[in-house]
Amino acid sequence: MAVNGEKHWVWTWQNSHLTFIACTDNRGFKTIEQYFPEGLPNSIIGNDRYAAHFKCQAKQHQTCMAHLLRDLKYIIEFYENNCDWATQMKELILQAINLKAVLTTPDYYGPNEKRYDLEKMIAMVLQNKIDEVHRKAKTLQKSLRKHQQNILTFLWHADVPADNNGSERAIRNIKIKQKISGQFKTEKGANGFTVVRSIIDTVIKSGQNEMEALTLIAKLGAE
Repeated sequence: MAVNGEKHWVWTWQNSHLTFIACTDNRGFKTIEQYFPEGLPNSIIGNDRYAAHFKCQAKQHQTCMAHLLRDLKYIIEFYENNCDWATQMKELILQAINLKAVLTTPDYYGPNEKRYDLEKMIAMVLQNKIDEVHRKAKTLQKSLRKHQQNILTFLWHADVPADNNGSERAIRNIKIKQKISGQFKTEKGANGFTVVRSIIDTVIKSGQNEMEALTLIAKLGAE
């Protein structure tokens, strides 16, 4: 996103109850430190495998399955369906997502044979030898090995989604704003917009009326 002609990034942290959006000129861990200097030690954080995300102290992390599937699809198409590793990994991720859809609350807290089998098979596939000509697949495999414990976190917690679609939706309005106006003229204006958007999205999640909530905030601010 452009702010007065300079590149900025929109960050969002959200769950089923709250949304917090911020705009900064930094894409790295510096931004996380700025807003959460102590990390989020009681949270499970869904992310897109950026190093800065994994540096944030958290209870656990969850790799976004939607982004992972896109990466695997790209590799499969790039090598013209001739990369068995990517095909196998994609199938296992789809099985995990399908399993999530049918799990009941008790399934998360007791032994689960299907979950165990998926963890075992993914661990095996991550150790499989990949042909040297499939360099992109080897790079992805190396990344996933490093954060293997964050692949199936969502199968252990009922309220942890398999993807970051909620966060994608949280920044959709900012993307629309950007397409219409092109950019924000000042950093203060961009920050003001993200604050208002954070409030509106949080109010919507709580089932309240957005206009009434904003009116109340304006009145309290004036007082």
